[in-house]
Amino acid sequence: MNPPASASPFLEPPERLVSYRLLVLLAVVVTAGASQGLLLPLLAILLERAGVPEDVNGLNSMALYIGTFSTMFFIERPVRRFGFKAVIVTGIVLITAATLLFPLTAGSLTAWFLLRLVIGVGDSGMHFATQLWMVSRAPASRRGTFISLYGMSYGVGFSIGPLGINLLHFGEAAPFLVSAGLYAVVLLLALGLPAKERPEAAEPGEATGAARYLKVYRIAWYALLPAMLYGIMEASMNSSFPLYGTQIGLNREAISALLPALGLGGLLLQLPLGSLSDRIGRLPVLIGCGLGGGVLFACIPAAGDSVVLVAALLALAGGLVGSFFSLGLAYAADQLPRHLLPGANVLASIHFSVGSIAGPVVGGFGLRYGAAGSLFWLLGGAFLLFGMIGLALARLRPPAAAADAER
Repeated sequence: MNPPASASPFLEPPERLVSYRLLVLLAVVVTAGASQGLLLPLLAILLERAGVPEDVNGLNSMALYIGTFSTMFFIERPVRRFGFKAVIVTGIVLITAATLLFPLTAGSLTAWFLLRLVIGVGDSGMHFATQLWMVSRAPASRRGTFISLYGMSYGVGFSIGPLGINLLHFGEAAPFLVSAGLYAVVLLLALGLPAKERPEAAEPGEATGAARYLKVYRIAWYALLPAMLYGIMEASMNSSFPLYGTQIGLNREAISALLPALGLGGLLLQLPLGSLSDRIGRLPVLIGCGLGGGVLFACIPAAGDSVVLVAALLALAGGLVGSFFSLGLAYAADQLPRHLLPGANVLASIHFSVGSIAGPVVGGFGLRYGAAGSLFWLLGGAFLLFGMIGLALARLRPPAAAADAER
């Protein structure tokens, strides 16, 4: 069980289910999800129109996750020094500026690579601050519900984001302008957040630096794996699924309609799975979702070009694994003392970045040099392996230790 939190001038009472801060943080997450859901497939389509090969397309999309990954090596320090709000606002400003520059630099692979790097940095800092703020203030008995609100909000944005591809009818700049406009609205809301809130300080004598991260790994290594799997799934689907759809004969409208199905499934099951994990524990829910999601992803190539069947499988698979990042964070928070939560968030974000970098590259090379279905066989195998490792872990852990870790 977690030790009692030490006194801190920045420590608040547990978060209420309805508050201005929580609503603004959820609005930030919705907008970030919409941006992610739109930009990756949109940029992939625009580069494909320009005749860029699939593997180069995938490599270019990797830039966003390189930015995300690199940010994790320094983001904890500014959050501790300047507070949650400052990092969130800075992230929004960076993303808005980069989004507006995309249509002005159309046709330049180098410029788009650099802009994706900037968006990765801003998005990473923004997510780190919002995740940590919500998780550290959530009461333990309702942690699954609160973190599911975070995941559900991201799912809402992720689901509606690809629909912005249809704005291309109004010109190539239209989707970018709409996305930047949403961020501008959220920026105005974020300026009203309290400015002094910071993560809880480490207790005297606690491990620091690399030793602290090793301690997080030792305690919660399995809880950090879902972030990597979620990164692989999200990035490969956003960057490679439009190319997969093109290869099997789907038109642009069908592709833009199918991508939201993945997020819609996750949206519908976020709260039920979060509440279920509060009752029966995070580990059984993660294992079951990994096994079920793996089977469903592996079955998608068998659906061929049937939009209805592919949509149904995507929705079911997304429903099961769409909670992976948030439930993984909640599981880590169950196992760790509060002062180690920033380290766990850093490591989870690094895992997410590694998965996000690997996903488009493997998916792009598979689509160019292998079978079209390799994208989904990769995803299915990864989630099935996670579930089987979880089953082995559950058998090895003593019942008392398992029950204590789930509290």
